[in-house]
Amino acid sequence: MKAMKPLPEIRLETTRPALDKRPLEKRVGLIALATDHTSEVDFRRMVASERIGVYVARIPYANPTTPENLRKMQPSLSAGSALILPDEPLDAVCYSCTSASVVIGDAEIEAAIQAAKPGIPVVTPPMAGMRGLNALGTQRVSILTPYTVETSQPMAAYFAAHGFDIQSFTCLGFEDDREMARITPVSLVELARKAMHPQADALFVSCTALRAALAVPGMEEAIGRPVVTSNQASAWNCLRLCGDDTPRPEFGRLMTKPLAA
Repeated sequence: MKAMKPLPEIRLETTRPALDKRPLEKRVGLIALATDHTSEVDFRRMVASERIGVYVARIPYANPTTPENLRKMQPSLSAGSALILPDEPLDAVCYSCTSASVVIGDAEIEAAIQAAKPGIPVVTPPMAGMRGLNALGTQRVSILTPYTVETSQPMAAYFAAHGFDIQSFTCLGFEDDREMARITPVSLVELARKAMHPQADALFVSCTALRAALAVPGMEEAIGRPVVTSNQASAWNCLRLCGDDTPRPEFGRLMTKPLAA
C-alpha cells in the first residue's frame, strides 16, 4: 500500500458568508403518487425556474385505479406534506391526482395538507381545471379521461356540481396509471378530436399521469378551441399563486390567462 502524505491542516474560516433569505424566492410543494411518471417532469418543465423551486414528496399508491384505491391515499396526505421542507413555509402545495381529488374531495384534501402546512394554499388538478375553464370563459365542456367508466363517473359529477354543462364525456378504459403515462402525445391529439363535441367551448383532459401537457398546442389546433389538462392547469394555478403571470402560450391558451380572484 502506498504511504499516505500527511493530511493538511484544516483551517476554519471565521468570516460568515452572506446568506440569502431563501435559496429560491418561491416554493411549490408537489405530492405525487409512488407510481407517477409524469407530474414531476411536467412541473419541472412548466413551473421550476431560477425563481421558483419545486419540491416533491411521493405517497403510497397501488393500482388498479378504482375509487376505492384512490380513496386509500387520503391518510398519507398529511405525512407526505410534512416531508416537504419540514418547518419551512411554502407558497403552494399541489396534490397531483385528479381522480383521487374528486373521490376524496377538495375540502378534505385541503384539510389534510394544511394539518401539516397550516395556511398554505392547496391546489388539486380538478380545482385547477375548473379555475382554468373559468379563466377561459367557458361553460360548455367536453371531457376526456383515460379511466374506466366507474372511475370517470365521479369526475362527471364534480364538474356538473360546479356548474359546467358537460356536452360529451369520453373515457379510455385504462386501469393502471403507469400505462396511462405511456399513451403517446400524438395519440392524444386524435383522441381530443374525437372527444370534442361541436357545441362545447373547451376540452378538459383529465389525469396527471397523461403526457397531455405536451399535446396541448396540437390538441388546440386540432379542435380549434381551448384545451385544459390536469398538469397544465395545476402548473398554471401554482405559477399564479407564486405571482408569476408570464404568458406561456407554448403550453396552451390557459397559460396566457390570469388567475381570477
